[in-house]
Parts: sequence; structure tokens; C-alpha cells
Amino acid sequence: MTQAPKTVLQSKFAPRTALAVIIANMVGTGVFTSLGFQLADITSVFALLMLWVIGGITALCGSLSYAELGAALPRSGGEYNFLGRIYHPAAGFISGWISATIGFAAPIAAVALAFGKYSAAVMPGGLSPLAQTSLACLLVIIAMLVHSRNRRVSGGFQFGFTLIKVALILLFCATAFTLATDPQPMSLIPQPGDHKLMFSGTYAVALIYVTYAYTGWNAATYISGELENPQADLPKILFTGTAIVTVLYVLLNAAFLYTAPQAEMVNEIEIGYISAKGIFGDMGARLAGGMMALMLISTVSAMTLAGPRALQAIGEDFPALGFLGRVNKSGMPRNAIWFQSLIALILIVTTSFKFIVIFAGALLAFNSFLAVLGLFVLRWREPELPRPFKVWGYPIVPIIYLAITGFTLFYVSKEEPGKVLFAAGIIAAGFVFYLLSQSRRAVRHD
Repeated sequence: MTQAPKTVLQSKFAPRTALAVIIANMVGTGVFTSLGFQLADITSVFALLMLWVIGGITALCGSLSYAELGAALPRSGGEYNFLGRIYHPAAGFISGWISATIGFAAPIAAVALAFGKYSAAVMPGGLSPLAQTSLACLLVIIAMLVHSRNRRVSGGFQFGFTLIKVALILLFCATAFTLATDPQPMSLIPQPGDHKLMFSGTYAVALIYVTYAYTGWNAATYISGELENPQADLPKILFTGTAIVTVLYVLLNAAFLYTAPQAEMVNEIEIGYISAKGIFGDMGARLAGGMMALMLISTVSAMTLAGPRALQAIGEDFPALGFLGRVNKSGMPRNAIWFQSLIALILIVTTSFKFIVIFAGALLAFNSFLAVLGLFVLRWREPELPRPFKVWGYPIVPIIYLAITGFTLFYVSKEEPGKVLFAAGIIAAGFVFYLLSQSRRAVRHD
């Protein structure tokens, strides 16, 4: 009798774990690498920081919309659960397919590649490309093994590394504004031409890097079915996590721009390392670069924890992919975790960092666009559905998200048509797999 309550508590993730998953999912390669690509076309400090403010507002509007969806439809799986329930099972399947092939596996690959880059910057004499790739693969394998065990180990590992990450970021920002050896001039006043720039295709493409960096604000919805009280906790978790990350992102990018000349950061990936050189010098920068590599561990960990839940839900619903729905004796979706990690490993050795960021960012933005749009569909079609939480400021808040995301997707499709076609191919492949799974289901019933 005394052991029953303990067993129930161990079978669920605590709210702090979900909060850690959101923060760690977002704070990864995007914020530590995007500025270099953005500086290739944008030099105004005001316009650059506004990218991160706009991204934060967009993510907050999206998180509030997802909070209503997650509270009304409290099952793990994220967009797979939402789109399948609101539109059609095929839409949910394709969304889960995107999560498997791009949504989490591709960002895991990008983060792991950045981990290898930052590790190389720390080592005297650097590391060979092969060694960097090997480190990236090793990180993915370690995260896979940790999160395949049980929720106690998985949740504890995630919370601990996320706490370290937030503390290190705040420490970095504090030292940047107090110890920079060559502080750069920064004007927060809009420059001539900024207004026109911020409504251009160039700015929209720069915003896709920000969208990618904020990807992960919806991560808690992937484990909502494993929370102790999802209807009550999910809205607070989503809003709090996204708000914390928005503040961290603006502070970090301001610190980068304050501590290093823009010319040194253009088209560079290791922005954090370059910035650290402007604070601590070469030796101190190596230490700071090691700290940043350490921070990326929690991001890979969070994505390895959250993403497979969509695959698990697919395996539970589609017998042809039933192996993905199986869990170990601790209730962890081991097969789904290993499958997603395998895709990430393949991407590490076959693709480039920049390709992953733009391609994955656009495809994930489209996925969440459909989910937030589904909020209107669900309210119209099922007004009687219990909603423990309703999005604040409806319909303005979800409309803001749809407008900014739609603006970004429109211009990215114009500026990067090749990547859009590749994304369409991923969606088409998902639909083919859906049809095949349905045909196998029909054969079984016959």
C-alpha cells in the first residue's frame, strides 16, 4: 500500500522536466550560430536585435495557442496528435513523419555538428573534420543511451544540464558587458532604411534562422501525456519556458554584438567562441568555448527525449509501424529513440549545417502554422470540447503567430525554392508511407 503512490509519481515527468525540455530544446545551435549568417546582409544593431524580439513574440503567441490545444487534446505526440485530431489522420501521420525525419533528427544533427565545431575551437591545434564528426556522433549515441533507460535518469539528466546551461548563459552575458576588452559601438535606435529592410525578403530569410532557433517552444506537448497534470501545468510550462528563452536570446545577441566586430563574425558558425575572445582573450576563449560545447549537450538531450514521442504515437496508431510504439519495462519508447537517433547520425555524415538550418526551420514553421490554424478549426467544429485553458487575447494572439510565420514562409519560398521543393518531397514521402500503412491495415482486417 505504501509503494503505490511512489510508483505513480515515478511514472510521470515532473513539470520542471518539461520546462527544462522547452528551454534546452530552444537554446542550442540557433542562437550560438545564426548571427554570422544574418550579418552577411544586415548590419543594423536595431534590426538584428529586433529579429530576436519578433521571434520571441511569435514563439510566445504560438506557445499560448499550443497551450490551448495541448490542454484540450492532452496526448503525447505534439503536432501528430493535433493535426490528426483536427484535420485527418493522414495530416497527423505526415506531421509525425516530419518530426521523425526533420523535426528533431535534423536539429539534433545540427547541434551535434556545432558541438564538434566548438570542441575543435577549444583544442590546441584544433581537430580534424573526421574527429569533429566523430564527436558529434558520440554525443548523439550517449543521449540515446541515457534517454532509453527510465524517466528518473532521463528527467534528472535533462534538468541538471539545462540548469547548468542557463547559469552559464547568464554568467557569459554578465561578463560580456563588464569585461569586454574592445567594446563595439551599439545603437538601439533604428537606422535609415531599417523600416524597409524589415519588410523585405532578406529580412524574412534572416528571420528563418531565428524561427529555427526558437524551434522547441512546443516541445512539452510531445510529452504532455506523461506529465502529472497536463491540463493545469502545460500552459504555464509553455509560456514560462518561451519567455525565459526570449530574454536569454536578446541578451546573448546583444553580448555578441558588443564584444566582437561584425566583420569577424560574418558567415562564421562559432559566434560564441569569437565573442569570448573579445572578453577573455585567446586562452579564456578556449575555456568559454568549452562551456558552450557543454551547453549544447542539453539541447541534444532534450530533442532526444521529446521527439520520439511522436514516433511512439504513430507506432501505437499504425500497426505497420508498431515497432515504434513499443516501450521498455520502464515505459520508455526505446525503439523510437533509437530510430530517431539513427536518422540524426545519417544526417551528421551526409549534410551541411547551413542546409539543415534553413530547410528544417522552414518545414517546422509550416508544421506549426497548420497546428495554430487548427485552433480556429477546432473551436468552430467542436465548441463543446472541454478547454481547461483558453488562449489569452483570442483571436489576436494566434493571428499574430500566423501572420509572422506566413510572412516568413512566403519569402523563404521565393528566396530558397530548391529547399522548398525538397521539403515538398519529404511531405510527399510521408503521404506515401501513410497510404502503405493504411493498405497493410486493410489487408490485416480482411
